[in-house]
Amino acid sequence: MTSRTLAVVSAGLSQPSSTRLLADQLAAATRDALVGRGEQVELRPVELREHAHDIVNHLLTGFPSEPLRQVLDQVTGADGLIAVTPVFNASYNGLFKSFFDLIDADALGGRPVLIGATGGTARHSLALEHAVRPMFTYLRAVTVPTAVFAAPEDWSAGTADGALRARIGRAGRELAEQVHRRAPSTGPADPFALTTSFEQLLHGRDG
Repeated sequence: MTSRTLAVVSAGLSQPSSTRLLADQLAAATRDALVGRGEQVELRPVELREHAHDIVNHLLTGFPSEPLRQVLDQVTGADGLIAVTPVFNASYNGLFKSFFDLIDADALGGRPVLIGATGGTARHSLALEHAVRPMFTYLRAVTVPTAVFAAPEDWSAGTADGALRARIGRAGRELAEQVHRRAPSTGPADPFALTTSFEQLLHGRDG
């Protein structure tokens, strides 16, 4: 049985957070779809509000704290990524963008990603297509077709209503399909690893 890891990043600022709630339900739907395919799944939730100061310090100094480095490794080394942000002023919030600004441009290349967002009105749902999806396209990730937006009216006593529940299920199955068809991740890339052997380097110099 293959073991898979899913990084689940949520950028909500409040507690409790509808952003974290949506992220958890997307993660559960993806996990269930993968388990149905005979995979073992480890969920790795990341609440960015817990790392906000470290994110700012990294932006200013260029060096991550040890806890933030571990989080970055979890995200870049996972088999799949679920990323959910609240929508402020028709786009992702600053904490979400700042975190992904810290990730190397090649670290998520080819990685399956499911994107989601929450907002005070359904009019904000377009932010997923004009802001969030283009950011992951730039990072060369593979975003699944279904993006999930949740407005306050989509929840009933902390549970997704029928339409939202259906979107969550469809998006989870799409991410599971993308993860299942790929070889298991070998973890985050080593920035100090040699991409060329010593023999190749010597041959190039001799030639």
